[in-house]
Amino acid sequence: MTMTQIKSPAVEPVTLAEVRQFLRLGDNSEDALLEGLAKAARETLESQTGLALINQTFRLYVDKWPSLGVIKLRKYPVRSVIAVTAYQVDGSPVTVADPDLHLEAASRPARLYIASRTGITNSLEVDFIAGFGETGKDVPDALRHAILTLVAHWYEFRGVYGAAQQPVSYPPAFERAVGLWRKVSL
Repeated sequence: MTMTQIKSPAVEPVTLAEVRQFLRLGDNSEDALLEGLAKAARETLESQTGLALINQTFRLYVDKWPSLGVIKLRKYPVRSVIAVTAYQVDGSPVTVADPDLHLEAASRPARLYIASRTGITNSLEVDFIAGFGETGKDVPDALRHAILTLVAHWYEFRGVYGAAQQPVSYPPAFERAVGLWRKVSL
């Protein structure tokens, strides 16, 4: 299974004004740098936890029919399934009807149950939306704080270490906040 992002978040979880306030910066001379650091911090947090902070659209490619008709969506939290397209052996697409789909979004990973396999013999594509909401205010405060902490850390040490040595470390406050959301496998 492969997953790609097909629609990026419309906004970042923390605003530029919040970053400037957290860093106690009065001017806007480094706004482009701060915006880049905030985006990179969000992407780092999302990759380490499997979360989608702001609503984003993903496409999951499933190579074969899933066992028992269950597909695990490995982004959290899943808001909705937009479409499921199945492909027959000849490559022709078949749209799976909504009555044949059941999403169990509360579990992590979310599970999509497909009730009927009629006419489906090959791979699937699942388009879904994952995220806490449309704005940064929908994101849990601990995760927003983790982003701000990581931005501050990177901002402070931006000239000390070269690009090949990055990231040098993550601050303990970031590690603690992210640790609460990491998906641990046994």
